[in-house]
Amino acid sequence: METENETVLSEFTLMGITDRPELQAPLFGLFLIIYVTSVVGNLGMVILTKVDPRLQTPMYFFLRHLALTDLGYSTAVGPKMLMNFVVDQNAISYYMCAMQLSLFIVFIISELFILAAMSYDRYLAVCHPLLYTVIMSQRVCRVLVAIPYPYSTFISLLVTVNIFNSSFCSYNVISHFYCDSLPILSLLCSNTHEIELIILVLSGFNLIFSLLIVLVSYLLILAAIVRMSSAEGRHKALSTCGSHLTVVTVFYGTLIFMYVQPESSHSFDTDKVASVFYTLVIPMLNPLIYSLRNKDVKYALKKIISNRNLY
Repeated sequence: METENETVLSEFTLMGITDRPELQAPLFGLFLIIYVTSVVGNLGMVILTKVDPRLQTPMYFFLRHLALTDLGYSTAVGPKMLMNFVVDQNAISYYMCAMQLSLFIVFIISELFILAAMSYDRYLAVCHPLLYTVIMSQRVCRVLVAIPYPYSTFISLLVTVNIFNSSFCSYNVISHFYCDSLPILSLLCSNTHEIELIILVLSGFNLIFSLLIVLVSYLLILAAIVRMSSAEGRHKALSTCGSHLTVVTVFYGTLIFMYVQPESSHSFDTDKVASVFYTLVIPMLNPLIYSLRNKDVKYALKKIISNRNLY
């Protein structure tokens, strides 16, 4: 049904990263390398933590799910973005746009709470090492990763259904390189106040609640490290948390920059840069951080490579 101000859309046009023709080929090459590195790194991390006996601990169980969520939201965005560099019109169908948005929300929210679960795991490892294996049992680990997935799916459906059941105007150009909620809201003819409120409340809750778990965990870890008498013990505690703390700082720092910056300095250009970073660059960096800073992962990788060289 169409009225004077609203219409039924069959597709959207994504504005993309840039409209400068001379940058299309270099950016395509750069983002292709980033995406392929991300896929190889995260798939490799999933396989390593699954098959190597030394990596069958709670920490690597969470790391495997972190790699899966990284792979999930980068794949929801990456292939379509790369395709848009080599086609004349950056079109995406109505239903593919809804699917891209819903998948992205599922994996990005899941990552928030998996990172929070990993910080709790590091807290137990540093502050309660004797009780660690008892408290962080396989059952507890499975519960901590099982909860975020249905929760994030519910949030994703709530947001996506509310947006795509609303009335769109005839203008169908999304000022982004993927179907994100805020750029899509600007295309709606109907009142968006309720949807914006839902997104604001849920985004704030997810970010603040998960970040609070991370901050409390690391404050307790820091207090425990300060109380340690030996330098060796402090160094071991810091090395236990180093990789996760690096990943958390980069991920939350980018999200906070993206969503908490003042309205006066807010622009789609800065949104694009931040979005590229957390949708493509961070999923590439996470397996590199864990593989370069973790001797167990490096050992498992060398073991697989040496075994392949024997054949």
